Amino acid sequence: MSGASGQIDGATHNLPIRIYYEDTDVGGIVYYANYLKFAERARTEMLRLIGVNQSEMADRYGLVFAVRACAVEFLRPARLDDLIEVRSRLVKLAAATVSAVQAVWRGSEELARLDIRVACVRQNGRPARIPAAVRQALEPYVQPSRQG
Repeated sequence: MSGASGQIDGATHNLPIRIYYEDTDVGGIVYYANYLKFAERARTEMLRLIGVNQSEMADRYGLVFAVRACAVEFLRPARLDDLIEVRSRLVKLAAATVSAVQAVWRGSEELARLDIRVACVRQNGRPARIPAAVRQALEPYVQPSRQG
């Protein structure tokens, strides 16, 4: 599967992103918080490609995904005009949470690694089980954690 939402290769979603001036600090280096935005965008596009529309999930079930935990390791800086790729993999699916490993790459260089856990919550913020249809869409893409 591929297109404007990136592509899925096996169980890994790949989303290319160009680094623009707005993503950087005065030195032309990507501001650290923007890696969280890149990762969020990649997770959203992965869900879109596997058939999970978050707007429809909110409308139909009154549920949304919210980040519960995030750990980021910054390895090398991305810079203005770089073409990076966010590689996302789902590594665990529980009753109300999904865990993912996301890595930001520039060519063969890993720039950052994120371990993310998102929770399924009602729009009032209370936890809820992931709906069966959403779980079925996610299950084929869940693989245990590994590097890369």
